Amino acid sequence: MHIDDALSLIREIPDYPKPGIRFLDITPLLSNADAFACVTSVFAEKIQPGVLIAGIEARGFILASALSNYTKSGFIPIRKSGKLPHATFSESYGLEYGTDTLEIHIDAVTAGDKVLIVDDVLATGGTIAAAIELVRRCGAEVSGVLALLEIEVLSGRAFLAAKYPDITISTLVVS
Repeated sequence: MHIDDALSLIREIPDYPKPGIRFLDITPLLSNADAFACVTSVFAEKIQPGVLIAGIEARGFILASALSNYTKSGFIPIRKSGKLPHATFSESYGLEYGTDTLEIHIDAVTAGDKVLIVDDVLATGGTIAAAIELVRRCGAEVSGVLALLEIEVLSGRAFLAAKYPDITISTLVVS
């Protein structure tokens, strides 16, 4: 399958989860084995050897764990508050329709580790910025960010580029 065919399976759901929000639903892409494999292989081309893959809950987990398996890299979960069983670092952030908190185990990564952060959508940049801060608080280096989708009008890329000019951000779809 060609990447454009895979990405064409993403559907827009207007006014979800709140009025005025455009939700981009990746479940049709995920349920198509060829499309999911295609996206995973395209993402894999952007990974440097030896990096760990951090996935942001929830849909970022799906992409990151598949990518981690494909590249035989370790997977690091970055979860919503209260979901990890060991001692954590926490980071609160704003998003398009509210606020939330992410957490990472304090020993998930260590100094010298290189970590690629993966999520499904780059919107305002708040979620990814929180993930970057968590990885850095563990002492590791963020080698880049991969997101399947980017909602350009919300200026998340510009926000992240201003705050983290040394981190490369890659997305497959800009809408």
